[in-house]
Amino acid sequence: MVSPNELIDIELFDQWVDNLDSATQESFLEFAKKTYSVIEIYLYSRFLGYRGSITGCNAWILTHYKKPDHLRVLLNEIEEIQEDMRKLREDIENLAVKRDAGVARLAAMTKELRGTINQVESYTIVKDRKGLLMAGADQAIRELLAVFKDDPIEGPLQEASMSVWAKMQLNE
Repeated sequence: MVSPNELIDIELFDQWVDNLDSATQESFLEFAKKTYSVIEIYLYSRFLGYRGSITGCNAWILTHYKKPDHLRVLLNEIEEIQEDMRKLREDIENLAVKRDAGVARLAAMTKELRGTINQVESYTIVKDRKGLLMAGADQAIRELLAVFKDDPIEGPLQEASMSVWAKMQLNE
C-alpha cells in the first residue's frame, strides 16, 4: 500500500520527468528502465536537475519499473543451503543417509555455500564502489557547474559532464 506522502513524492517526480525536454526525458526513461540500481537512477536524476529526495525517486521507480533484487535472491539461496545442510546432518544422525555419502554431500554443500557467500560479498563491494564513485563524480560535476554558472564555459562544461556521465555508465 502506498502512503499519502509517497503519492506526493511520486507525483513530484512524475512532474519533474514530464518537464524534461523530450530528448533528455527519453534518455532518462531508458536509463531508468535498464538500470537496476535505484541509487544510480537517483544520481542521474540529480545530475539532470532533480532536487527532491531519493524516497520520491525510489517510489516512482517502484511504480514504473520492476527491478530484480539479485542480492535478496542470493541471500535466500544461502538460507536454503543452510537449511538443506541442517536437514542432511539430521538425516545422517538418524541413519536415513549413509554417513560417507552424507559427509561427501555436506562437503559439496559447504563449498556451494561459501561460493554463494563470496558472490554476495563481491556483489555488495562492486555495487558500493560504483555508487560511491558515481556520487563523488556527481558532486564534483555539480561543484564545477556551480563555479562556472553564467560563464561562457558553462555550456561546454555541461556537454562535457554529460560525456563523463555516459562514459561512467559504459565502464561497469
